This record gives sequence, C-alpha cells and structure tokens, in this order.
Amino acid sequence: MIFNKDTAKKTAEVLLQINAIKLQPNAPFTWASGWKSPIYCDNRIVLSFPTIRNYIRESIARNIEELYGKPDVIAGVATGAIGIGALVADYLNLPFVYVRPEAKKHGRQNQIEGYIEKGQTVVVVEDLISTGMSSLNAVKALNEAEVNVKGMVAIFSYGFDIAAENFKNANVELHTLGNYENLLEQAVDTFYITKEQQDILAQWNANPSKWNAN
Repeated sequence: MIFNKDTAKKTAEVLLQINAIKLQPNAPFTWASGWKSPIYCDNRIVLSFPTIRNYIRESIARNIEELYGKPDVIAGVATGAIGIGALVADYLNLPFVYVRPEAKKHGRQNQIEGYIEKGQTVVVVEDLISTGMSSLNAVKALNEAEVNVKGMVAIFSYGFDIAAENFKNANVELHTLGNYENLLEQAVDTFYITKEQQDILAQWNANPSKWNAN
C-alpha cells in the first residue's frame, strides 16, 4: 500500500519529470518477459538528480521511522535499490547491506554483501515492484540469515494483483511511495496523457500479460 496519496502524487510527478517513468500507450515497450507494456520504469535515474534523489531518500527514511522506528540495518535489493538503499541508510545513520539475486559462485560466495548479525531487525528497500518475486527472493535470503525482516519499502509499484498475493503469501509487509493508480491520476492532471490514454493504460494494468496494444 502507499504511505499516503499526497506522497504518491508527488512521487509520480517527480518520476515523470525526469523520465524515470515513461508512458507510451501508442508505442509500447517490450519487457524482458516478452510482455508488451505502455509503461517503462527505471528508478535508478533518480540517483542522477540530487533534489529528487533527496526527496525520495528522505520520504523513504521518514516513513520507515514512522512505521518501524529505527531498524538495526537497511538492506537494498541488488542492483536497482543499492544506490537508494545506501542513501536511506546514510540518512538514518544505519548500517547497510545489499542482497544479490543469488550467491556468488566464487570467493566468499555471499548472497548478502555487508555485515549483518543474527537477530538484527532489517527493513528492505526496493526501487520497483512488479510481481514481487525478485524482491521476496531477497527477503528469503535475509530470513535464512536469521534476521528479523520488519517489512519492505519501495519507490513505486505497478499494483499488480499477483504482487499483492505474493507478498501476502510470504507474510511480508510492503509499503510504497507511489503506485500505478496515482501515477495515472497525476499524468492526467498534468496533461502528460489524455483521459482516453488513461483508459488504455488502466486496461493494461488489469491484465498485462494478455494486453494487446492494438
């Protein structure tokens, strides 16, 4: 769920402003999964814009403190959330680790990079939630390290039903700064898209794997 509507609308505004999110209902992108999509989101672009980067960092940090107090450690999901996760940890003056998709095949064969101890409380920072599976894979690795994952905070979620189901089944609490529904509202309010394009984008979100741009 989003923290609040004002934050969701502001997050949508800044992500559209720097083209971290692009909406192209009439010229869809092709995702790695093969899905045709009228939206493309790359929140790593946030790191290149100091004012917006600071807004995202401080919004995540403030909401983590309101939800959980100060955890012992902030964990970022590699690779997209390493940068913003480290910035949040720095703002909160907390240790930072990041979690790889899988353990390295060489050296110390770590999946979790950085120092963490059994029993510590951890909040996971993610940049983007689609189905949630890669994010929950990071939580699984942390659970196997016997730490206490309090929840996950992400910049943006596509709001897919499958993601909500996956997080519910994994018993992981997810909060995001922004989501797809509020993104579309902000995009219409600022004339980034038309109402007709909003309808097309809403249709995609309802059934992304079957959506046909034509």
